[in-house]
Amino acid sequence: MTDQVFPPEEEGTCECGALLEEGWTSCTKCRARTRWLRRQVGRRIAARRPGGTRRPAGRPSRKAEAGVSWT
Repeated sequence: MTDQVFPPEEEGTCECGALLEEGWTSCTKCRARTRWLRRQVGRRIAARRPGGTRRPAGRPSRKAEAGVSWT
C-alpha cells in the first residue's frame, strides 16, 4: 500500500518575498512604494513647470479683466 502525500499549495508571494493576502498581486509595502514613486514623478514634473501656467483654466490673470470696479 502506498500513501501519496501532496505538497501544500504554494501561497502567492510578492516580488519582495512577502506572503500575499487573497486576491492581491503585490504586498502592502510594494503597493505603497509604487504609489510613492508615482507621486515623486508628478512632483518632479510640476517643479519644472513655470509658475504662471498653474492658475485655474478660464480665470483672468488681471483684476481689470475680471471686471473689478475701482470707483
